[in-house]
Amino acid sequence: MTRYAFTVEFDGRPFMGWQRQAHGPSVQQAIEEAIAGVTGEQAVLHCAGRTDAGVHGYAMRAHADIDKDMTTFRLMEALNAHLRPNPVAILACEVVADDWHARFSCVGREYVYRIVNRRAPLTFEKGLAWQIPQELNAEAMAQAAALLVGKHDFTTFRSVHCQAESPVKSLDRLDVVREEDRINIHAAARSFLHHQVRSMVGCLALVGMGRWSVEDMGAALKATDRNALGLNAPPDGLYFVRALYS
Repeated sequence: MTRYAFTVEFDGRPFMGWQRQAHGPSVQQAIEEAIAGVTGEQAVLHCAGRTDAGVHGYAMRAHADIDKDMTTFRLMEALNAHLRPNPVAILACEVVADDWHARFSCVGREYVYRIVNRRAPLTFEKGLAWQIPQELNAEAMAQAAALLVGKHDFTTFRSVHCQAESPVKSLDRLDVVREEDRINIHAAARSFLHHQVRSMVGCLALVGMGRWSVEDMGAALKATDRNALGLNAPPDGLYFVRALYS
């Protein structure tokens, strides 16, 4: 039995999320079916971080234990062939130690949320970014984002369906970067709560629109109450960027 680690890129639009679902297709299911097609084995795929329906991945990390003896290149090529026409690609494949785990060995996760701030409708990027037609104040958004960095109780920004044991997380980075009509929000932490990034981005957008002040963001954080949330951003603009390992 060999443990293979994969780096996976995917467009989340056709999927109900990363994890297998009884009510629709998932990225996990697509890859596990590809593994079965290549090896004849019913392997279980483990990932660095689950994603919601419609969320995308630039470089998700995952692993599976496979009996069939294959080189990493051959396995990667075969899986990509079986994955077509799903918008999922194995970017890299490597053999890792038996005690390496895509989720439990991970010491950091990074996301980016992409906003297109223009009035004209999206063409190429529909479903791949959040379009906000109203002019956003990126400076105010950055000031509000700074209030969330650090160790806090993020109950306000946590889904009611979140299964994490504690709402307390340490947010290492929340940067707001504007380039012309694009605003990218970069988030980094050891781990995140369910919907945390989307909830933070939604409230940052309210600040950018002028509907919330910077102080309102601080008050929402301090409230530790999901009812204090202003807006949960859609999944369209959220991308899992990378997982970090020691």
